[in-house]
Amino acid sequence: MRLISCFILLLSFSLQAKPVAYYFGNDVEFDSSITTPKQAFGYEVGQWHLRHDQIVHYLQTLAKESPRLSIETIGYSHQKRPLLLLKVSSPKNQQNLARIQQNHLASIGDDSNRSDKPVVMWMGYSVHGNESSGSNAAVLLAYYLAAAQGKWVSQLLDNAIILLDPALNPDGLARFATWVNSNKSNSPSTDPAHREHSEAWPSSRTNHYWFDLNRDWLLLQHPESRARIKAFHNWKPNILTDFHEMGPNSTYFFQPGIPSRTHPITPAENTQLTNLIGKFHAKALDAQGKLYFTQESFDDFYYGKGSTYPDVNGAVGILFEQASSRGHAQETQYGVLSFAETIKNQVTTSLSTFQAGITHRRALLEYQQQFYQQAKVLASKDDTKGYVVARGQDSYRFEAFIHLLKQHQIEVKYLSKEKEIDDQVYQQGDLYIPLEQPQYRLIKALFSTQTHFNDNTFYDVSGWTIPYAYDLDFVALKSEWGLKLSDNTNTEKQKLTPVEDSYAYAISWHHYLAPQLANRLLQGGVKVAAAMSPFSASTTSGKQHFQAGTLVIARGIQQQDDWYEQLKTITSELGLPVYSVTTGLTESGIDLGSRQMLQLQKPEVLIFAGAGISQYEVGELWYHLDRHLMLAPSIVEKQMIDKLELTRYSHILLADGKYNDLSDKVKAKIHSWVAKGGVIWGHKRGAQWLIEQQLLDAEMTSSKEMRRQFDTKNLTFADKDRLSARQRIAGAIFDTRLDLSHPLSFGFENKELPVFKNSTWVMYRKDKPFIESLAYTSAPLLSGYANTTNVEQIASSSALIASKAGRGVVVGMADNPVFRGFWYGSSRLLNNALFFAQGVR
Repeated sequence: MRLISCFILLLSFSLQAKPVAYYFGNDVEFDSSITTPKQAFGYEVGQWHLRHDQIVHYLQTLAKESPRLSIETIGYSHQKRPLLLLKVSSPKNQQNLARIQQNHLASIGDDSNRSDKPVVMWMGYSVHGNESSGSNAAVLLAYYLAAAQGKWVSQLLDNAIILLDPALNPDGLARFATWVNSNKSNSPSTDPAHREHSEAWPSSRTNHYWFDLNRDWLLLQHPESRARIKAFHNWKPNILTDFHEMGPNSTYFFQPGIPSRTHPITPAENTQLTNLIGKFHAKALDAQGKLYFTQESFDDFYYGKGSTYPDVNGAVGILFEQASSRGHAQETQYGVLSFAETIKNQVTTSLSTFQAGITHRRALLEYQQQFYQQAKVLASKDDTKGYVVARGQDSYRFEAFIHLLKQHQIEVKYLSKEKEIDDQVYQQGDLYIPLEQPQYRLIKALFSTQTHFNDNTFYDVSGWTIPYAYDLDFVALKSEWGLKLSDNTNTEKQKLTPVEDSYAYAISWHHYLAPQLANRLLQGGVKVAAAMSPFSASTTSGKQHFQAGTLVIARGIQQQDDWYEQLKTITSELGLPVYSVTTGLTESGIDLGSRQMLQLQKPEVLIFAGAGISQYEVGELWYHLDRHLMLAPSIVEKQMIDKLELTRYSHILLADGKYNDLSDKVKAKIHSWVAKGGVIWGHKRGAQWLIEQQLLDAEMTSSKEMRRQFDTKNLTFADKDRLSARQRIAGAIFDTRLDLSHPLSFGFENKELPVFKNSTWVMYRKDKPFIESLAYTSAPLLSGYANTTNVEQIASSSALIASKAGRGVVVGMADNPVFRGFWYGSSRLLNNALFFAQGVR
């Protein structure tokens, strides 16, 4: 007992609060007029996890006290927490910051001498909320930069602009600080199983909607990312750091990553600079006897991460990964790891980044200048001159796509005259993206359809062709000859508003926001129907042809006094053209009183959640419904389903996850609910469970069975990782073919639909007609890596099946239609299931 007591005393002593000198050394002097972290918080950094509001208040205090600091709120998170950018430099530079910024941007694209200009370093911390050593380190660094004295600090501030982004994910960080602080004991528990180190589902890694913000730098679905990218391009830093944490039983990682997994578009000079900078980190960590590793595990392929987005934008991105205490102290294979120790390592490599930045200032500035100058040369030598993207019938997706490009500083033009390319006619107003512009490399990456790679192992996705995600037809143009272009669309937008007292009103389902209109009208008590077959009708604008899926609001059956005002207000707000139909007797196709006019029901959506279910995919469903349909789903954890009355809900959504732990009682409830008319949707393992429960008329080949198809004879232990890479689909884009007559395919313009695939299980319809609305093509791989063995098995299999079960409908999809929130094309399948599933007969 005495030994145990001594151990606890020693442990408590070793984990006690660490003063500022612990992080920076005893030889650093600080300006006593600047508020210290302990004075601000009442305790030393590392003793408790700082909340985001504490960080904000302290940085604002430092900015008021120190002439070296200025602070800007660049945006707000989903939960309206401020996104701060602390700009640090010498007092003299601070007085001329706007001019320095303008000169920095102006000199990137010309031949001016940049040797006397400051290097710009963007320091980003804790994009994953439960990797909080970064944000806590940022507080210490802000104090150091505000108050530290000496020749070295003066040299740093004279020669650098430091942009400190203290919390890339404020909502997740706040959630995690509350969790670990709420479960902390005065006597520290280092047991990895203790609640402090093991969060409840969902983890605080993610933002408000449970998205991984470190995958959103290209996709820009969230306000945190949009604000950051805008600020990034307003400064165009030379170095961008991205501070993370990894599992407790690790040491410390800094880039370079695995050399063979660097994206081929990234210049070799970028890797060389990364290696040079890495030597500074090694030296600093060596001096403290810290263990670390490089060129292992992590890579620089997907450009949508914080450490790789800079690489395609003229900067050098650096990833750091610190072993995590996931609380205040935790037992690891290297001994007890304290929170303070994790913070110290992040501080150490932040300081070594500063040293590297000013030491190689000229090289970094020249590299950035050459990066953009080379873009012109590379574009002139490229066989492709640009990309033409068709507008299609849905202006919303098209404009959303353009807005994304412009946020990435990509210049676009529009066709001022139609042009035939590869037997397809592109119309006036279609988009043209020339390659000869500063963002040449980024455009090439966004439109890449590469399917063969030297290294087939990927840390993240291998295919992310952006126009595929938006389901927009595009073509690479080999010559600009005969192309007529304009800076504006030069196309008049159709403005059709409802005419009062018309017989009925018709709205095309092609528009991406039509489902939101349907939901809001139904929530408001307006009766809405959908045409299950095409028709032509007389309108105040003349005869019009309407395709299947068209929404019809008939005046004669409405019971809400304000129904017309709702229709007028919502369609105006969403920019939806409304056709005013003058008679219910159509000129062709079904009449407006036809039995094939499906009376829509208000969607009441239940999403299963909890341990074993992907928090990302549940979050993606939630985000899609909330953002695009203004539909608030009920998200309920699995153990609570037993207590629910399912008759409240019209739809159940099962994201990828494990559902075998549902009780027999819950399973019976689901079967009964479906038989009485409920609609249940499952994708990936959610669909697999529906098949296992004999709810979905389909068969499958499991991922385990798919792995068995690979020959493992004569393989050595060293081949294990390569085999695993061949067996999985980390993230690629596959081609599918729609049955456009099927209700779940309404609103699509052509038969081909790209979908995102990151699983290998395969679904097949049984020998039953009319239940398959989506199938993979015979040669389905469009972009990214998938082994031939997997591709051959997936080819011509089912991608989406919808079958009747009693009065209900069961829908299974092999892939996630709302992956990372930016798959505007395939997400329409989910929308259709919410409104048209009862049209499946």
